[in-house]
Amino acid sequence: MEDKLEILRLLEENGRMDVHTLAKMVDKSEEDVQAIINKLEKEKIILSYAAVVDWSKVNDREGVTAMIDVKVTPQRGVGFDEVAERIYRFPEVKALYLVSGAYDLSVVIDGNTMSEIASFVSEKLSALDSVISTTTHFRLKTYKHDGVVFGDEDDDDKRIVVSP
Repeated sequence: MEDKLEILRLLEENGRMDVHTLAKMVDKSEEDVQAIINKLEKEKIILSYAAVVDWSKVNDREGVTAMIDVKVTPQRGVGFDEVAERIYRFPEVKALYLVSGAYDLSVVIDGNTMSEIASFVSEKLSALDSVISTTTHFRLKTYKHDGVVFGDEDDDDKRIVVSP
């Protein structure tokens, strides 16, 4: 069990890590590690492998990301699941979370323009019967995502300089 958790942590940090390196790091054979990974994929514990991209450095890409807080009326017998399913089926939706606090759901969407996102909110999201209210926040800058720090810093020595 501990090996499985360590493999998951390592792959979450670097999904491109090869089986040979993983095996050395957890002190297991490559065959054992591959079998563990295959089982985790089959059990849908590992859902996908993704790259973290700093889109602000890609010249040809303009776009807007919005986080939308949504207050909904839960459905009898299914709670929030039914309305969540209706929302995550929209192709614009990149992520959807059930959250605690003043709102029930947090929706993350990508669009080409702010008006495209506004249209999504007014024509699709707010049009759902169980949606009571929404609040939209636009991402202005990314500092850290999935444990990766964004910025122009180089990977030089990060120790604090101490002078007498």
